[in-house]
Amino acid sequence: MFEDLRDLYQDVIMDHGRKPRHGRRLEVFDAQAKGDNPMCGDRVTVFIRSDNGTVADLGFEARGCAISIASADLMAEAVIGRTPDEIASLAQRFAAMAKSGTATDPDLQPLRALGGVAEYPSRVKCATLPWAALTAALAAQPGVATSE
Repeated sequence: MFEDLRDLYQDVIMDHGRKPRHGRRLEVFDAQAKGDNPMCGDRVTVFIRSDNGTVADLGFEARGCAISIASADLMAEAVIGRTPDEIASLAQRFAAMAKSGTATDPDLQPLRALGGVAEYPSRVKCATLPWAALTAALAAQPGVATSE
């Protein structure tokens, strides 16, 4: 059964990595930020459109591995409709899951496929890079975010 679950999660990552649903630059956006991991070449730019204090839409442009792109896409699905404070909390819990592999938090269930990166510490940065860019965009921080 464990292998079946691992295969399922691999399929989720490959599907979102190859065909991201939110992989686009928004025509109208309120905030943006770039993320860069020069060690592996992953790059992501996150675009946010806000409405009534929540993220109404999120798009991204990314170049990199399937994990980084899938993480950006799954992140978009998880944060649309949330407030910046809710997203900041979710980002912290996601980073902890990526490092530990433990996903008991119900908010993390849609992101659970990325928990497997905990087995490969060098891939944790791939999964957390889009979240670093999102956090920077929400905080209106200039420059390039990293997953350090």
